[in-house]
Amino acid sequence: MFKIKIITLLTDFGLSDVYVGVLKGAIAQVNPQLTIIDLTHQIPPQNIAAGQFCLMSAYPYFPTGTVHIAVVDPGVGSSRRGVAVECANCVLVGPDNGLFSGVLGQENAIAAVELTNPQYWRTPQPSRTFHGRDIFATVGAHLASGVPLEKLGRAIDPDTLVRSYLPTCTLTADGVDGYIQYIDYFGNLITNIPGTLVAGKNWSVAIALAKVGNECNRYFTISSGKSYSSAEQGNLIALVGSHGWVEIAIYGGNAQAFLGIDWNAKVQVKIASTK
Repeated sequence: MFKIKIITLLTDFGLSDVYVGVLKGAIAQVNPQLTIIDLTHQIPPQNIAAGQFCLMSAYPYFPTGTVHIAVVDPGVGSSRRGVAVECANCVLVGPDNGLFSGVLGQENAIAAVELTNPQYWRTPQPSRTFHGRDIFATVGAHLASGVPLEKLGRAIDPDTLVRSYLPTCTLTADGVDGYIQYIDYFGNLITNIPGTLVAGKNWSVAIALAKVGNECNRYFTISSGKSYSSAEQGNLIALVGSHGWVEIAIYGGNAQAFLGIDWNAKVQVKIASTK
């Protein structure tokens, strides 16, 4: 098992309450020498898709064997499983609700366990509303401290882990159709269209803002550029972001607010060659 001593935390707990600090306290009770890095605690409440995207975007930048504890858990206290998953480059700890789908789409799961051994929980009678504190934080701390995965509970087939299969982008006669998969703090609209599909091409983005039945009746056409400042201040720009996906932004502004696109709204994004 890995000997790395780094743990990351990703939650929807926010920063107004003590929940994040309590997670870190539970980890420190197991091993105060662990390095804890906060990915984010500002995932919109219960938004598993946002947590999935952020974890997928962050994990490649950490050393092999880093333990990623992720808690976006609307099913806490229910029959949903708590799991730990060993991959070639990381270990994942959290609820089995699709939160790890993005990482597992890029990493092969070597082994997985359901967290059924209370010896590695904070208490054998965990709260029904705070498994992050009573199970996931302490299990992650034990893993990062060298406890083998198989000691944490019942082995399960990695193929049984819950996956969230979101729609993929679709090639069309004049470009690509996709959707907005994430909206960041700046209001940038991140699509599910890989930047590789537009690399080296002249392209633009058309966003459908209104529909009548299945027909779109209002579009914004947005020119592409290399950076946010490729547009004039306050203007829309389409570009490939640092995450590798096509995104729509406003230089010095908020594209979400301007276009009126809400979280998880189904929108049509079309990439068309202008050659």
